Amino acid sequence: MSIESFIVRYGLAAIFLGAAIEGETSVVTGGLLAHQHLLPLWGSAAAAVTGSFAADQLFFFAGRRYRDTKRVRQIAGKPAFAKALDTLERHPTVFILGFRFLYGLRTISPIAIGTSHVPVRTFMVLNAISALVWGVGFTAIGYVFGDGLIEMVDGIIPKQKLAEVAILVVVAALMISGVRYGRVRLARRARAVEARAKAAAASKFD
Repeated sequence: MSIESFIVRYGLAAIFLGAAIEGETSVVTGGLLAHQHLLPLWGSAAAAVTGSFAADQLFFFAGRRYRDTKRVRQIAGKPAFAKALDTLERHPTVFILGFRFLYGLRTISPIAIGTSHVPVRTFMVLNAISALVWGVGFTAIGYVFGDGLIEMVDGIIPKQKLAEVAILVVVAALMISGVRYGRVRLARRARAVEARAKAAAASKFD
């Protein structure tokens, strides 16, 4: 299978996952691939919008459903979580519309909002508006500035290879996100094992 066929078949799915997991890089890349006529522009934008919307709805419902669990309480102990709740309390509508544009708050914010008293319908509507602006906007950046990017790298990367580089950017971004997630899970498991070992050792002396 050629790289062009691979992009045509799996490109929109990669943008969907990239928008959900990684962020702007994948979405801008989707716009660039649309500029190269490898993907439909409307499809790239739709994948970005739905991927971002779905991920944040999932995080919101996780915060709402599991807010009293130990894991969410651990997340709530992070400074970014407190900052998100503080901003939400002062500017609820603006914050829900804009958190996905804020570095360092994009993932934790919908969880924090889920633990608050914001109604589900309110979050869903504002989240949809924000995801639409975010997804269309960053797709448009990749599409509109495609010529400039191609011209900038033309002396380094042949045009026929640019699509391959673009899809590799998406794949690499997803892999990095996966590695980071795996490292966090391993660290949590290690702390849990250490805590159980300390508890077992302490029980022997009781």
